[in-house]
Amino acid sequence: MVKKKIPRRSSGLRLALPATSANLGPAFDAAALALDLYITVDARPAADVSITATGRDREICQGLENHLILTTYREVLESEGKPVIPLGLRISNDIPIGKGCGSSAAARLAGIALANHFGRLRWDDAHIVGEASRREHHPDNASACWWGGLTVARMSGEAEAQVVCVRPKGKWPLLLAIPEQSLSTEKARAVLPAQYSRADAVVNVQNSMLLLAALTQGRRALLSAALEDRIHQPYRAPLCPLLPCLQQLAGRDGILGVALSGAGPSVLMFLDPAVSALKTRKVVADHLSRQELSAELLLTSIALRGARV
Repeated sequence: MVKKKIPRRSSGLRLALPATSANLGPAFDAAALALDLYITVDARPAADVSITATGRDREICQGLENHLILTTYREVLESEGKPVIPLGLRISNDIPIGKGCGSSAAARLAGIALANHFGRLRWDDAHIVGEASRREHHPDNASACWWGGLTVARMSGEAEAQVVCVRPKGKWPLLLAIPEQSLSTEKARAVLPAQYSRADAVVNVQNSMLLLAALTQGRRALLSAALEDRIHQPYRAPLCPLLPCLQQLAGRDGILGVALSGAGPSVLMFLDPAVSALKTRKVVADHLSRQELSAELLLTSIALRGARV
């Protein structure tokens, strides 16, 4: 891995962090993709804390109370015994918040990177990702957001993440179906069982390995089967009605495979690059309409670069 060079001076800092889609069907809490949608944060020392925001979910992004970037920034500095320098933030956001697209991981990483810069902590990449993973309680989104591409990760200890970055072979156009309502990760976790059968665990291990092989070898025909999951999607489907609806399209009409994006409620679709993405998006829109469902349909792609400092 090429280490990111993070400025150490106490001048301003500008960050760009991508959205992420985790779990990818069977790879629960283990794998994620970085998406070509970003939140950018321009931070400067200021007399008082302030935020101006543009883009998606502007009101959430500029609300000072319980702001995840600022809260993380303050908590990290306080835990390290460093003074908390007031910041003025300018935020431009493309990432849907509370929709399973890694918004909290991006915000936590932004806060940690700001603390690292303004507090002169000299944390390396592993420390930054490990701290974000500890706060997220899983390393998948944080790893993909910081490193980009496809990442496979596990926690090793309380605040250390072991991460492997993988470059998918070929083109993998993506389509996100984003519903109007949000879904908290806590609520999505609460519906999961405490135990699973051996058969379900084995199927998920097999499909996770198949998914990794399909992405790294460009084996698109394997994707529909490789995205089958028995660990989280069946239990979250009642909370995420887009998922069972769009799974009906997997393997046809230019749609290679369908998976819940993170904990939901958004759905990630892998598209056939040989078929017009606009045509496929219309197929999806028509299908949702017939099922009396609605969603924003957003074409995107895998971001091969992660956070930019």
